[in-house]
Amino acid sequence: MPNTCQTIPARFWRGFGDALGVEYVSRVPRPPLDGLIDDLYYLEGTPPYARLMLPPAPAALLIVNLGAPFRIRGGTDIEMAEYADGCVVTMPTCAWEFGYPRWTRSVGVHFKPWGLAPFLPMPAAELCDRPVTVEEVWGRPAIAELRDRLATADGPHEMLTLLEEELLRRLCETAGLGLVRHAASVIAATSGAVAIGDLSAAAGVSSARLAQRFKELIGVTPKRLARTYRFTATVFSINPAQPIDWGDLAAGAGYFDQAHLGHEFREFTGLTPTQYIEVRRRFLREHPGHTLEGWPLPAV
Repeated sequence: MPNTCQTIPARFWRGFGDALGVEYVSRVPRPPLDGLIDDLYYLEGTPPYARLMLPPAPAALLIVNLGAPFRIRGGTDIEMAEYADGCVVTMPTCAWEFGYPRWTRSVGVHFKPWGLAPFLPMPAAELCDRPVTVEEVWGRPAIAELRDRLATADGPHEMLTLLEEELLRRLCETAGLGLVRHAASVIAATSGAVAIGDLSAAAGVSSARLAQRFKELIGVTPKRLARTYRFTATVFSINPAQPIDWGDLAAGAGYFDQAHLGHEFREFTGLTPTQYIEVRRRFLREHPGHTLEGWPLPAV
């Protein structure tokens, strides 16, 4: 199964921008940031859905908000909370909801799973399934100054340059990053179809040590990351416009059986496979000619 999981948020918003009038500008940063980041992006407009459900994906996210507050319900939160300056989201383990204002404007970063760690003052595991404001990570004066500079910049491309310069300035040496990046890259390249024991043996560390480093820098264990990549690749392989043989899909994706795939759907999305496909097909009915590529989903 091809590895199509690396730029899930970018693929989604670029598609929405093309089809539904949301302006989405993105670019890959220069080295060394390109080894940590899928893309830097600018987003402005009226999102097609006020609320989106985002299943866990092999990515981390930073948003600097330049418009009205947006709202997030993450992890085990009961209610949605407002985020005025933006948010930082490490790789989640369960679905979370994102609510946009009527008109939104922001710049942000789609990180590779390991890419956020050099910009965090705390272990990633402390933020797992707990989105926080950018102020909580970088401090109020710093984010206030950055937002002011972004708001007065001359267009999206200058804004992305300013964000890139800020990231380069904040980039820190991070213990264990090489180990985690290499092992996670193998997991990504195989869409999760790799024995975790083989990874630790090849790296010359114990499975416990590898898991500890993953939790520190990504927020989840290697096994959880592999499950996320496999499920994501499976979802991207689905064509909702065609009949689906769930048994064949499960076998092709390497799941033990159809029931195992169904369990993963419920854990990752909160929906059964049938409910998930209906949400995507509803999108096709409401927006003919445009395909929603798996993530995110209109909140049900």
